[in-house]
Amino acid sequence: MTAPLLIASDLRAGYGGDDIVNGVSLSVVPGEIFTIIGPNGSGKSTLIKVLAGIVPIRKGAITLFGKDVTAFKAPQRIGEGMAYVPQEFNVFRNMTIAENLKLSTEFLGLRGRAGYLERERVLELFPDIANRQTLLAGNLSGGQRQMLAFACALISSPDILLLDEPSAGLSPKLVIEIFDKVKAVNTLGTTVIMVEQNVAMALPYSDRALVLVNGSVRYQSDAKTLRERGDLHELFLRES
Repeated sequence: MTAPLLIASDLRAGYGGDDIVNGVSLSVVPGEIFTIIGPNGSGKSTLIKVLAGIVPIRKGAITLFGKDVTAFKAPQRIGEGMAYVPQEFNVFRNMTIAENLKLSTEFLGLRGRAGYLERERVLELFPDIANRQTLLAGNLSGGQRQMLAFACALISSPDILLLDEPSAGLSPKLVIEIFDKVKAVNTLGTTVIMVEQNVAMALPYSDRALVLVNGSVRYQSDAKTLRERGDLHELFLRES
């Protein structure tokens, strides 16, 4: 059996005095797409921010490749092989595509030819933005901005990519394009953990899934089994 890439144990976290994530445990193996679903307000986005190091952990632990990264902040987790794409404010809209990508390489200390080669490597996955590099990110469509955000995250060649609602606000056609890009990135060897509200679209692209309700794990299984249950509505809404 493949050893987990990431293990989260009994995570508790939140804002102010309240825990929004309540005792969540999960493990993710290399090469899979692991999807977190659940009703609005269930704590999905908070959970992925906890994994990314943006929301501090009050209790529990996270290991990455067997290394305890619980106390690591977001920049340190990037150094350990993580990348995170938030749902909103995920690109600099007053900068061009090229400038956004250059900023990402410079953040990683990649300058000159090294930075250029990394940008070219990533842009091969995203021809739709590769041909528009002089455009301001604020003038891109929602789908194009999401692809730019993916590209910026992939500059670091992450082992694990964390995505918060990658299809949010997109048309059905663009949703398919975004999920196809997620699958393409995964096929090249990047493990993906994503939060998604569009359950019907996300599960066919997923290997395993977790249902989060009221900050706690309601159900975990392979994605095919979850799709075939036929009682997701009840699973989301029942109290226990």
